[in-house]
Amino acid sequence: MESAKLAPAKPRVQAINRQQMVLRPMAVEQLIPLDHPARGIWELVGQRDLSRFYAEIKAVEGTAGREPVDPWLLISLWIYAYSEKISSAREIERRCQQWHPGFGWLTGLTVINHHTLSDFRTAHGAALEQLFVEVLGVLSQAGMVSLERVMHDGTKVKANAADNSFRREPSLREHLAAAQEQVERLELAAEQDPEGKVQRRRQQRGEQRAARERQQRIEQALEELEQIRAGKEDPKERAEARASLTDAEARIMKQAQGAIGPAYNVQISTDAQEKIIVGVGVSQAASDGAELAPAVGRIEANTGRKPEEMVVDGGFTNQPTLEALEQEGIEMIGSLTDRTALTEAVLRKRGVAREFFPSAFTYQAEANHYLCPAGKVLRYEGREMQHGATRYRYRAATADCQACLGRAQCCPDSRKGRSLVRSEDAPVMAAFKAKMATEAAQQIYKQRAGVAEFPNAWIKDKLGLRQFRLRGRVKVGMEALWACLTYNIQQWIRLLWQPQQQAAPVAA
Repeated sequence: MESAKLAPAKPRVQAINRQQMVLRPMAVEQLIPLDHPARGIWELVGQRDLSRFYAEIKAVEGTAGREPVDPWLLISLWIYAYSEKISSAREIERRCQQWHPGFGWLTGLTVINHHTLSDFRTAHGAALEQLFVEVLGVLSQAGMVSLERVMHDGTKVKANAADNSFRREPSLREHLAAAQEQVERLELAAEQDPEGKVQRRRQQRGEQRAARERQQRIEQALEELEQIRAGKEDPKERAEARASLTDAEARIMKQAQGAIGPAYNVQISTDAQEKIIVGVGVSQAASDGAELAPAVGRIEANTGRKPEEMVVDGGFTNQPTLEALEQEGIEMIGSLTDRTALTEAVLRKRGVAREFFPSAFTYQAEANHYLCPAGKVLRYEGREMQHGATRYRYRAATADCQACLGRAQCCPDSRKGRSLVRSEDAPVMAAFKAKMATEAAQQIYKQRAGVAEFPNAWIKDKLGLRQFRLRGRVKVGMEALWACLTYNIQQWIRLLWQPQQQAAPVAA
């Protein structure tokens, strides 16, 4: 009898034991390669004048007390974190705990508390602005900034406030009364228990502080509400005005893809030579119309020079801006909104037929009136200034339109006679339109999107700044500045530092 076949042996592999404790020597310097961005950030920041960051440190050599974390390290950590799409202090602390190579190399494998990181981000506004200017100086000396042509654009970034945090005045008053009552109740409870345990007293102080901060936020919301109302002409809109309970300085704005919600308007000026950001500001205005002149002031403050040419889109093109830049001796290139197309779109929506569009009406300059396609007269009514032009209004007699056979196609929704507007550009606007009609100006404007929108896309996509973590215009402005500083340093690393590091071994 033949022997039974033997079953095939089971493969034998190494087992993984995740319960064991491992002690290994680690060379911190070898955690990251020589051309790693963290090294570039550390080097560039360390070469700058950081005296303003050190000025508030009370611990000095020869005296008692614990040493604070080095500002050089904290600055480098925040810049590296933003470059990794991290804007949370807690997440930075977690990366330090996990010995993430970049964070581990920067900190020397120590852990930085998230409170320290969070406080530092908003504690040195003037020093941060100076650091941004110094980095710009480095980029300028390297030939990366010329200011011959600056492209400017605005982008909406979501505020750290929910849509349902916006309240009208009656609701804000109710919340304020409740907050004041809570503060009084907590203060009374603390007075009635002066001998409470240490832990309980700490809890009471924390509750009181939180209640007072909530009261202050609501009071600020009421103050902001008055400013919002001041900017509205319609009484119904003033009555419906709302302010946020959590971020009173945020405003409801149109955002990308037609979304509407709480946001801030971030204004970024980009030098066309190497797409370096030369100015950044944060505005509460939903429109860009009045933002270019302040942007020019920021550029001059940061670089010591005015740009020779500013290139913008149609949102910035208006008579006051043109006049302001002309006084500064700055050439302006920009697009113009097609008012004719907008007017025709409105008329089409109202049911007006193409045969009765403004182009079908005849203007008679001697009499200063229009003749409609039916031969009726539209007489002069008055004038107003709008978008850098004088707008002259004309209207037909109500009786003429009521008896007209073409009324249903000409003015179907009007109880009065048909109206018309004739625009006459101011000299500065007429000169601007003539310039923008030239081929040279059109070629310059075609470069705008590739330059002006590049840092906006980079900051949102590569740095992850699609919504602010901080609240209030001042802190939001600092967060935007951190992001733009990170962007500029990334360009320095990409265009200058890393190529030098990669070429160094070859040269040796």
